[in-house]
Amino acid sequence: MTPRQLRPYLTVRLEQALAERHPAADEDVHFAESLVTAVLEDLTQPGDVVLDPFAGFGTTLRVAARMGRQAIGIELIASRCEIARTQAPEAVVHQGDARDLATLVSEPINLVLTSPPYMTALGHPEDPLAGYTGSNATYAAYLDWLRQVFGQALGVLAPGGHVVVNVANIDDGTHFTPLAWDVGRILNDLGRLLPETFVLWDQPWHDLAGDYLLVARAR
Repeated sequence: MTPRQLRPYLTVRLEQALAERHPAADEDVHFAESLVTAVLEDLTQPGDVVLDPFAGFGTTLRVAARMGRQAIGIELIASRCEIARTQAPEAVVHQGDARDLATLVSEPINLVLTSPPYMTALGHPEDPLAGYTGSNATYAAYLDWLRQVFGQALGVLAPGGHVVVNVANIDDGTHFTPLAWDVGRILNDLGRLLPETFVLWDQPWHDLAGDYLLVARAR
């Protein structure tokens, strides 16, 4: 059987992404339904188990349930868990820290699809993995925390499963943060990194300086 493969690029319409955004979401939330739909079409089939360890407002869960997949989410912030449950009543939503993924999820996962909270290398001291609270977070610690999450994500995959991470490089006008490339290095260290998919916006989007779907398998 030919291994499933993600298409080489996806086009996302800014107007559509903005229209889909939950009213409680801030301006940086840009995880589009069309993106989720394409990944599920390419890498899963009905009945497969899909996990989003940074479930947010439930976009992955909502689309997965609509397409006949079993949806599981992990979300740190209680109010967002409630929104995700409303958005996807069929999904299982765990309130918790993504770094505890292996203790929250026991079933084999066919696809982990997520977009982590972003952090810039300079001028961004809040902790993205603690709901953007605190003032002493560092970019190095943030990358280490992502390493913990994605290491566990690769560890719960069913045979033939994939981890897909939507992540962008960031240019805030004063500094370029190679976040996508740093996450790619983490995934390549932990698993088998596959060719990436380019996410092409029809209009410029905030401070994104190259948007990607990074794809990995367990070794």
